[in-house]
Amino acid sequence: MSGSSKSKQSLILLAFVFPALLFYAVFMLAPAFGGAWYSFTDWNGLNPAYHLVGFANYIEALTDDAFFIDSVWFTLKFVVFMVVLQNVLAVLLAVLIESRRRSKAWFRTIFFMPNMMSMIIGGFMWLFIFTKALPYIAEHAGLAFLDQSWIGDPKYSFLAIVIVSLWGGVGYLMVIYIAALQGVPDSLKEAAAIDGANSWQTFRSITLPMVYPAVTIGIFVTLNSSFKAFDAVFALTGGGPGRATQVLALNIFEEAFKMSGRYGYASAKAMILFLVVLVITLIQLSIMKRREVEA
Repeated sequence: MSGSSKSKQSLILLAFVFPALLFYAVFMLAPAFGGAWYSFTDWNGLNPAYHLVGFANYIEALTDDAFFIDSVWFTLKFVVFMVVLQNVLAVLLAVLIESRRRSKAWFRTIFFMPNMMSMIIGGFMWLFIFTKALPYIAEHAGLAFLDQSWIGDPKYSFLAIVIVSLWGGVGYLMVIYIAALQGVPDSLKEAAAIDGANSWQTFRSITLPMVYPAVTIGIFVTLNSSFKAFDAVFALTGGGPGRATQVLALNIFEEAFKMSGRYGYASAKAMILFLVVLVITLIQLSIMKRREVEA
């Protein structure tokens, strides 16, 4: 192929991807760089005039803002629970569904369906379940343990957030793990069975090492989504009772749009969240990529 033909083909390909690149630049890159700039200012989000304040917003967030620090610790606790529970449940569901000879498609559809729904809507559905349905069941079915203050008690409200987040996220990871399990050759499993390995030994020694790249992806996805959790918490508790269940994204949202209108300060908090997620995910990917090679 001549140089002119290659250039023409490149221009045609660029023309096809240009609309997507334009939308990405306008709606993703420009706000991201704008937020990074405003994090060094005292802009209130409305007044065109603002002043540069350097790292004052960052220093205040990390040293003087007790609510922000509390939201950091709460988010970290939430992330740990979600990374472990969501991936373990997704792997178990994937293994159980793949072990069935019939109805695989039905089960995949049922568990994936929550991903087709907005988590705001799902959160309000679960809010009705926690505040109306469960107390009714507890009263009429004699299941007293269901009659708890699921939204008003910080201990149970955290559990409620975890349950709703698992309901909304496990199905997506399950599909990833199912795809990985389908790539494990049956010949290896049959050879292990001939050698006398039971189901657990086969899974631990053959299946798990071969699906480890999917585990890396699953943990990466869970880390990112958990750190940016907003909609389920907003719909269920609004960060309450008090600020007991306020995640980082909700703290940033309230700082910018509901409380003081300190858009520059909220942007600094958002940049801190971005840097935390970036560092943790880079560490996670580097460690797990090395383990993939060892596996």
